[in-house]
Amino acid sequence: MTTAEPKPPLDEGSPSTRSVLLVFAGLMVAMLLSSLDQTIFSTALPTIVGELNGVEHMLWVTTAYILASTIVMPVYGKLGDLVGRKWLFVGAISIFLVGSVMGGLADSMGTLIAGRAVQGLGGGGLMILALAIIADVVPARQRGKYSGIMGAVFAVSSVAGPLLGGYFTDGPGWRWAFWMNLPLGILAIASAIFFLKLPKRAFTKPKIDYPGMIVLALAATSLVLFTTWGGNTYDWDSPVIIGLIIGTVVFAGLFVFIESRAAEPVIPLKLFKNRNFNLTTSAGLITGVAMFGALAYMPTYLQMVTGVGATDAGLLMIPMMGALLISSIGSGQIVSHTGRYKLIPIIGMFVTALGLFLLSTLTASTAIWIMCAYLAVMGFGLGLSMQILTLVVQNSFPQAIVGTATSSNNFFRQIGSSLGAAIVGSLFVSRLTDILSSNLPAGSTGETGTNSLTPALVAALPDAARTVIVNAYNDALAPIFLLMVPLVLVAAVLLMFVVEKPLATRIDKTDGEQSLHMEMLDESLAAGAHGTADAVLSTRTGLITVPDTSGDSADHSGR
Repeated sequence: MTTAEPKPPLDEGSPSTRSVLLVFAGLMVAMLLSSLDQTIFSTALPTIVGELNGVEHMLWVTTAYILASTIVMPVYGKLGDLVGRKWLFVGAISIFLVGSVMGGLADSMGTLIAGRAVQGLGGGGLMILALAIIADVVPARQRGKYSGIMGAVFAVSSVAGPLLGGYFTDGPGWRWAFWMNLPLGILAIASAIFFLKLPKRAFTKPKIDYPGMIVLALAATSLVLFTTWGGNTYDWDSPVIIGLIIGTVVFAGLFVFIESRAAEPVIPLKLFKNRNFNLTTSAGLITGVAMFGALAYMPTYLQMVTGVGATDAGLLMIPMMGALLISSIGSGQIVSHTGRYKLIPIIGMFVTALGLFLLSTLTASTAIWIMCAYLAVMGFGLGLSMQILTLVVQNSFPQAIVGTATSSNNFFRQIGSSLGAAIVGSLFVSRLTDILSSNLPAGSTGETGTNSLTPALVAALPDAARTVIVNAYNDALAPIFLLMVPLVLVAAVLLMFVVEKPLATRIDKTDGEQSLHMEMLDESLAAGAHGTADAVLSTRTGLITVPDTSGDSADHSGR
């Protein structure tokens, strides 16, 4: 039987609980902004595309936000490590608000998607900087409970997002999903200015990796575009898709080349020498595919298949997010109390796989309470893994590069989110279009055609046409969930190889390069390269001394 490790007190250099809570309050408002806008349009989407006559562009309302936030995550993480995070955080909120104004004024799908992209450019900074800032003020051992609450805020906002989207759609109009961001954004800026008291950094002129940032953006964009357009907008063997695939490979290779020579790489290649980083990043990418593949289109599925309104579709997502909230907070408390974290995300992946399998069995006649139960199973599994994977990464690197490590990990998770929303959306829309064109009698939807179907319009159709459309939505989406089950099981297997290192009880303030060197050395020790040797860092000389088993010592420059 495993005995829980005694919970150590915070070291004397740790900030007071009151100051941490003040910082935490500001971060939660910003995370609320970012996470709300990943889901708030899920219930409003059928109405929006119907009004703006753009069902063929439906998936871009979600994908544009996720893609933009994905591209800028490593940029915010690296800049935060170089120049500090507070004012970068304020700038990210401001960009997010500009995008909100653009979306609120949109009179076409093109303008709406552009506004969502600008929102993403700010939203990516809100999420990643919040995660890095909490690592600046709370040691890893105590961070579990805060990470759990962050996951809970995401869960609550994911419930509130579909609910608010439905409320605005059924009430004052979906544009209020943009306008509501303005007061929240102003509150977040005020909270950041007055409550964020981060350690001051000695000013040094940062060496910005502009070539790496540009090439990374091109590689990520090419990847998401070919997965989004392939088999849908363009055939897989079309010149456009082949060109994007080639572009993805070329830009990825060029990025590796640039990063290997950059003075301050946006994603240091040394990160990939860390075993836990590789394993948790791969698992996080898969988690993103599964989660956003389900979140992006389940509300639309619920409206079209069950016939409920937008608000009720949001309410039907509560079981999933409620279960995620419970498991996220609970797992965070367990980690902080015991110091053990490896088993929890593994269990989470198996539970998530079960939830996806259950969702794949849905039919148009499945009872609503059964749908909700299946969603709850998936939510419980996601809550066990999401935030703990970030904690593992942060505990594997020194404080001086925690922003870079966190943003790099979340970048690949967001790539998974982009791929999940894009691939599921592409398959869903393609299958839906094929099924409707094959089974729906010509003229049965009136003058609007299938490109402008809304829940209200479908409800008003004759029974024969409505049944075809309802079955088409079910047959287009449900089988896709089964395709994701093997992926999630692979993630569970990968996490079994994570090395469970003791959670840090102090906030590391050592030099970033020396600490990264030490981290690489620790990896060698864990692999048995130097037996059970102890490493000692001399901060005066900048040398790392490693006594070997023979009693001799080898000095390695920390620089």
